[in-house]
Amino acid sequence: MDLSLSPSVSDTVCVLWGCELNDTQRNAVFEIAEDLLEHQFFIRTMCLSAEASKEMHVVEVQDRVGECCKPVPIATLHPMCQPMVSFSGFELKPPVLFNLRSGQGPLFISGQHLTLVYEEEEEKEEKKEEKKVF
Repeated sequence: MDLSLSPSVSDTVCVLWGCELNDTQRNAVFEIAEDLLEHQFFIRTMCLSAEASKEMHVVEVQDRVGECCKPVPIATLHPMCQPMVSFSGFELKPPVLFNLRSGQGPLFISGQHLTLVYEEEEEKEEKKEEKKVF
């Protein structure tokens, strides 16, 4: 494969995202606008509030909502033994639905949204020419 013909990432935009799940707001959705860019979403942490009820809290996630994907439990938290969980490299494809399956919360979820902007071949050549001029 000729790497000179493949697109390269010219810019990466990173935005932090977060939500709270509780007994009144049991669902949260991370959505993106439809465009031609590549989007990545990473779950970073889930933690219980100090006011969380003393019961098991189960969080399930479903990515690409509406495309025959079933919700999957990804965390079980309890204020006495495991009030927080951290994730490393847990990538999901937007849109992503979070659901507090059991427990009353409050429970906080944080994530990271990356948008990759690819550089076109023509832009690469223009930049090379600009560098040669200077």
